[in-house]
Amino acid sequence: MFRWLIVVLLALILINGMTPWLQKLGFGRLPGDLRFKIFGREFFIPLTTTIILSMVAAALAKFL
Repeated sequence: MFRWLIVVLLALILINGMTPWLQKLGFGRLPGDLRFKIFGREFFIPLTTTIILSMVAAALAKFL
């Protein structure tokens, strides 16, 4: 259990560091990525980007 927590934390840190690079490639602006403002705060829910990155990670895990 503790090992999975570390893996998830490292994955989130890695994805957070790669966010500017991924945005240059168009991730975060795909159809299905939701951006909305409520009470002056902007919220972002990257549904499509998450699905695509999950498929890429699953393909890499299968081949490695």
